[in-house]
Amino acid sequence: MRFRRLCATALLATGTLLAPAAATAATTCQEVTYPVRVGLTPLITTQETVAGTLCTPPGATTVQVLIPGGTYDRTYWNVGFEPQTHSYTRSQNNAGFATLALDRLGTGKSSKPLSALVTASTQASAAHQVIEKLRPRFTKVIIAGHSIGSAMAMIEAGTHQDVDGVLVTGFTHKMNYITVVPVLANMIPAGLDAGYLTTAPNTRYNAFHKPGPLIPGSIDYDESTKTVFAATEAVDTILLNTVIIPISRQIRVPVLLVVGNDTHFCSAGVPLMGSDCSSPAALKTDEAPFFPAAPRLDTYVLNGYGHSINYAPNAPDYHQAVATWAKTI
Repeated sequence: MRFRRLCATALLATGTLLAPAAATAATTCQEVTYPVRVGLTPLITTQETVAGTLCTPPGATTVQVLIPGGTYDRTYWNVGFEPQTHSYTRSQNNAGFATLALDRLGTGKSSKPLSALVTASTQASAAHQVIEKLRPRFTKVIIAGHSIGSAMAMIEAGTHQDVDGVLVTGFTHKMNYITVVPVLANMIPAGLDAGYLTTAPNTRYNAFHKPGPLIPGSIDYDESTKTVFAATEAVDTILLNTVIIPISRQIRVPVLLVVGNDTHFCSAGVPLMGSDCSSPAALKTDEAPFFPAAPRLDTYVLNGYGHSINYAPNAPDYHQAVATWAKTI
């Protein structure tokens, strides 16, 4: 068993991957909701509902809890445009893992509190309460995020110490503010109140997909399924997941960090300019100081695409990398 784990780790480091085994029977998917309490303080809370899709292949004992990024809901994890290529959940279900793709509070079928109540920390607290309800059914839980959802996943794991692994995608600790700030500045109000924002029409390719190929059907699908994020989610994302006060220092389980050629998080490898994503080894060197308590940090770079890597034509490569890594947890 130890030899197999060492081999899997080596394959991740070199970029040589094994295809995950296919599920032997049909995966069952169901719409689920979970009551959660969230608030700005322990004394000021509201009762909310987190919605998602739980897909379980036969015999699954590990569940991946998936948190989407800003202006995305659960559909990011099950992209309907050419799902055989772009559906992360399908790939992991075929590898034998259950998946719970969540709508963040304020999005999709989850409840929509006032935006001022919606921070990265309250989203992480909501995810923690969901995980508590999953534990009796599953022996292992991996929390995963994309972009700002990765910040929430790290806050959850570092704060509550209740997961067996953390998957970080589309995020590093050295955010490139030169590219991120213009994206945020060009967002427009949408949703319940003015604190909920979304991208302006026809800006998603430059914001989330460049330098990947511009595939009209793919970008149209992304535009048609976009949702909101609360501006307050960005505040503690920056405070708790950058070089200021990285909550990731408290993570004590294996971590896999996956990025594309992401101009928002990859650049010169210095603060305010992005991490060094020139290779998996360079990314690991740059990010390792932020995960001192993690027993293992693995890294993977998906070349040829930008921020929203589930839309990449070669997305199955990273999906397989995750499945290979998850089997070592």
